[in-house]
Amino acid sequence: MTAPDPEEALDRLLRDLRSSRRGLSDREAARRLVSVGPNVLAARRGPGWPKELGRQLVHPLALLLWLAAVFAQLAGTTPLAVAIVAVIWVNALFAFVQERHAERAVEALTAYLPPQARVLREGHPRSVDATEVVPGDVVLVAEGERVPADARLLSGVVEMDVSALTGESLPVLRSALPGPTSDPLLQATDLLFSGTVCTGGECTAVVHATGMSTELGRIAALSQRVEIEPSPLELQVSHVARLIAVVAVGTGLAFVPLGTLGAGLSLADTMSFAIGLLVANVPEGLLPTITLALAVGVRLLAGQGALVKRISAVETLGSTQVICTDKTGTLTMNRMRVVSVWADGHTLDVDDETGHEVAPSSALGQLAIAGAACNNAALEGEGEGEVEVGDPTELALLHLAGRLGVPVPDDHDGRLAQFHFDPALRRMTTVDRDRDRVLASTKGAPEDVLPRCHRIATEDGGARPLDTAGRAGIERVVGAWADRGLRVLAIAGRPLAPASWSSMTREEVEQDLTLLGIVGMADPPRSEVSAAVARCHSAGIRLLMVTGDHARTARRIAEQVGIGRDGLTVVNGPELDAMPESRLDALLAGTDELVFARSSPEAKMRIAHALQDQGQVVAMTGDGVNDAPALRRADIGVAMGRSGTDVAREAATMVLTDDNFATIVTAVRAGRQVYDNVRKFIVYIFAHATPEVVPFLLYALSGGQVPLPLTVMQILAIDLGTETLPALALGREPPEPDLMDRPPRQRGARVIDRAMLVRSWGVLGGVSAVLVTALFLATLLAGGWTLGDPVESGPLHEVWRQATTMTFLAIVSCQVGTAVAARTERASLRQVGLTSNRLLLWGIAFEILFAAAVVTVPVLQDLFGTSPPERWLLLCLLPLPFVVWGADELWRWRRRRR
Repeated sequence: MTAPDPEEALDRLLRDLRSSRRGLSDREAARRLVSVGPNVLAARRGPGWPKELGRQLVHPLALLLWLAAVFAQLAGTTPLAVAIVAVIWVNALFAFVQERHAERAVEALTAYLPPQARVLREGHPRSVDATEVVPGDVVLVAEGERVPADARLLSGVVEMDVSALTGESLPVLRSALPGPTSDPLLQATDLLFSGTVCTGGECTAVVHATGMSTELGRIAALSQRVEIEPSPLELQVSHVARLIAVVAVGTGLAFVPLGTLGAGLSLADTMSFAIGLLVANVPEGLLPTITLALAVGVRLLAGQGALVKRISAVETLGSTQVICTDKTGTLTMNRMRVVSVWADGHTLDVDDETGHEVAPSSALGQLAIAGAACNNAALEGEGEGEVEVGDPTELALLHLAGRLGVPVPDDHDGRLAQFHFDPALRRMTTVDRDRDRVLASTKGAPEDVLPRCHRIATEDGGARPLDTAGRAGIERVVGAWADRGLRVLAIAGRPLAPASWSSMTREEVEQDLTLLGIVGMADPPRSEVSAAVARCHSAGIRLLMVTGDHARTARRIAEQVGIGRDGLTVVNGPELDAMPESRLDALLAGTDELVFARSSPEAKMRIAHALQDQGQVVAMTGDGVNDAPALRRADIGVAMGRSGTDVAREAATMVLTDDNFATIVTAVRAGRQVYDNVRKFIVYIFAHATPEVVPFLLYALSGGQVPLPLTVMQILAIDLGTETLPALALGREPPEPDLMDRPPRQRGARVIDRAMLVRSWGVLGGVSAVLVTALFLATLLAGGWTLGDPVESGPLHEVWRQATTMTFLAIVSCQVGTAVAARTERASLRQVGLTSNRLLLWGIAFEILFAAAVVTVPVLQDLFGTSPPERWLLLCLLPLPFVVWGADELWRWRRRRR
């Protein structure tokens, strides 16, 4: 049976495309352009901006604030109503601007299509607009050019940078000869894909797909179909808004029958106080304080290398349970470095810190000289100002020469000729003059360079024949280094006759070489990643590596940085593609950390989706075009700022400007801090509802025998005056000591739980209510009041004004203790430090000064109905903050003991 003829397959493809190796005619290309459409990526338009802005104005918390504004207007406090409406609009506009990124991700994909393409029309090369390329066109691709559409090679061999689509960190070889049909489509050796770049060679190829039918178009379609889910905080804010609405409306409505039937008040007076209670229970500052806490997190992360495009993403990171991270540039430095050198039977391990002086005539010295000569890269400047220019592999050889004490040439003035790297030959050679000698230096794949070597350099500067045993030993070293995930290069050289070298062909120059040695290169892990991985483990975060690289390389890096310390499982792309959903779910539900190698765009999305179905909050990193759908599918997409593509950056919600995994861990810490601070703020505002409401209930339950403890204006002075700045300062609270030693919270965990309500309403609020009510009654009794005495007018009216003033001041005094106590959820105040949040101290100072002004300034006395209390009553205020804080400190101590 004869083998299939690849030329026959090409002819069949050309026949199916109704084309030929001479390309299309102008008339046929024009007809196909009308039929198929232009070679562009179409963006699906989302909802218009009015609808998106309107959505920000009607979410649950905004609706609650609208209700508060309406009631504030009904109560006659127009300035408060206007302020609340302004808060709603500011927050809506901010969120609207932050979240208009969906369409731009697809728009960024168009940058990968070249503006012009070279095609054969009427059998002649012609430059046309890339949007006019159609199926059946024969395109010409050379080094440095971008492929305009998906195509099948007709002739030639090229080296392609396909990292944007596959994540593969090294260029790949593509030729007209078909490869195994079992390979994934993106790894097919005879196909070119739209948006990829030719890094070497030239070829002709026939286009079989354009526009949205290409692999790039498929990724664009995936990116548009993925919907962004609400963040955990956004869901929890909705829950908080509903809870506050129930409490506020319920309290206000409950006061109506109590006031009219129990206390005998008129309906107008009862409604006035009911509105006051409702407004008092609506935290007008909740939305701006949450926004501020998130914005502070955004600014903090921006200074540490992470740009957050949607502020809720900060908190989402804080709830992250699984991080799916790429390898190249995230865990590693994205810089090739020589880590091992073999010469004359000896292996030298090389690092960036230690120098190894060698003799120039030794095998290692000759290797370093040849590696620096067969090179087009450059190191410009010195020390911290050094700039690397050129191919990472060639830069690695220059750094090796420096480590071995060999001078790195600033230029190549002695270069006589260069045979560029040929992806088919997989080697490169330069010819250089060294004093009165002419030397050829060759580097390339060991399997292509070794057959051309007949000798091997020795340590004493000589050479010996390279026999079969020597070749077998070298092949064992090459195999062992490949198993370590290293990229291996062989370096060889030979002297040429000065008088006759110029007449030699490349084939002649690259014959009869002397092997100088082999080098093993790696993209080393970042030095700070191991510590960051350890912090993830202590924080209960599971790490999965999802990469387009080889399994051996990925496993090696994972082990070096500490991923998989309790078990590591490696899954290859084809294995994952064939894996049923039940098996994938079981794998992801296990405790092992995982490495997914050779991952496709669908695989990344599939992994993220499966984890989310299990209730996990997933962060996904990526840098290529192929990562865009997964970045949008994950709860938080993290793109690389330096090495990442525009498409990935637009699809992600956070961009790492330093491409550093450690920055992700910093962001997780910031997210947890933001969530903690939101909870602290809620504790603070909830705690003050109790001392404000309980005295009113006492008034109602006594049938009006006990007078009202506060006026509506005094309630507003508390909620909008004394409470605001300390609440905002709690949004800037530093993290607690054990922040990264806790397990991540579950996706459905409530921001308000039973323990929080017990603490805010029962401990902080309950103690405050007892103290406030006691001072209110003590002031009345000291002034001669007895149960049932009227206070609206007469001699007891001034006593009642002093009593309401003491209620106001007592609540402010308790607020100070509550603010200090709310700074920590678990730790003691001694652990976090009294002065570690200076903004809170300034907020408390303002609170005290504002309260003093309300009580002592005549204009404010008339506005808020206050009267300066006696000195002994003021002294009674001093212990209140300590009593409130002390009670909470005891409660937290009991929780820690449990």
